[in-house]
Amino acid sequence: MNDIKKIRHPEKINKPDNISPQKPFWLKVKAPQGKIFDETKGLLDDLNITTVCEEASCPNIGSCWSQKHATMMIMGDICTRACAFCNVATGRPKALDLSEPIRVAKSVAKLNLKHVVVTSVDRDDLNDGGAEHFVNTILDIRKYSPNTSIEILTPDFLKKNGALEKVIKAKPDVFNHNLETVPRLYPTVRPGARYFHSLNLLAKVKEVDSNIFTKSGIMVGLGEDQNEIFQVMDDMRSADIDFLTIGQYLQPTIKHHKVERFVKPDDFELYKKVALSKGFLLVSSSPFTRSSFHASEDFEKLKKIRVNQINN
Repeated sequence: MNDIKKIRHPEKINKPDNISPQKPFWLKVKAPQGKIFDETKGLLDDLNITTVCEEASCPNIGSCWSQKHATMMIMGDICTRACAFCNVATGRPKALDLSEPIRVAKSVAKLNLKHVVVTSVDRDDLNDGGAEHFVNTILDIRKYSPNTSIEILTPDFLKKNGALEKVIKAKPDVFNHNLETVPRLYPTVRPGARYFHSLNLLAKVKEVDSNIFTKSGIMVGLGEDQNEIFQVMDDMRSADIDFLTIGQYLQPTIKHHKVERFVKPDDFELYKKVALSKGFLLVSSSPFTRSSFHASEDFEKLKKIRVNQINN
């Protein structure tokens, strides 16, 4: 039987104690709708483009698509890993679609994006983890939209020698790789990854090309404590990471890791103040913060901050 069946974390058992507490009022969002939202969806559907907005059930999809902002997800919609927080399907991926980079580039041009975020599923089945596919996507976007800045949100390329260097050589404007959570929670939240490998990956980007902005993010509400959050900030600064994002974890289904707590907006403000005091160029910290939310505006802020640093 050759059919590939999507399985969303079959190893997790539906337990009554896996139910998250009720969402507070500050996490309520309206259902996505509107003419521009529909136009964006139609264009992406016509070009057969997968977005992390849909696959990860992002709460910001209505806001972003209503402004024709979408985060492209390459290399299919089936991930080789089964992280306890993620709603992307887990299973055996299909072969790479070699036409995908051009289709993504055409969608970027048709949406007239000033800044684009490209992410992917984990592809541990590929010799280079999909590095070359990232490179081809970057090159094709530059061909069709030479004035568009490119932000990539990559897998960790664990045990894929030479893969990271290949992507760095393509010179994305922003290189993002999320640590996701504190190291203590990795065995349950991100079992296929290694905290210090991810940290070293981001440090390597800066070592090879200091002109590339580096970015990473964590979710809160998974069971971490405040001191652990501050330690992750210190670890990120040791890796010379420029931009930190902190957002509320939301449980996609009953089979995923439960929400241990809903962090109050005032606490997110505290995290932002502490992070900025540690030397990050930019920090986005709020209940709805996600890696690519307001990415275009944030990139403009990063450029201005760098210019000011040079001038001063």
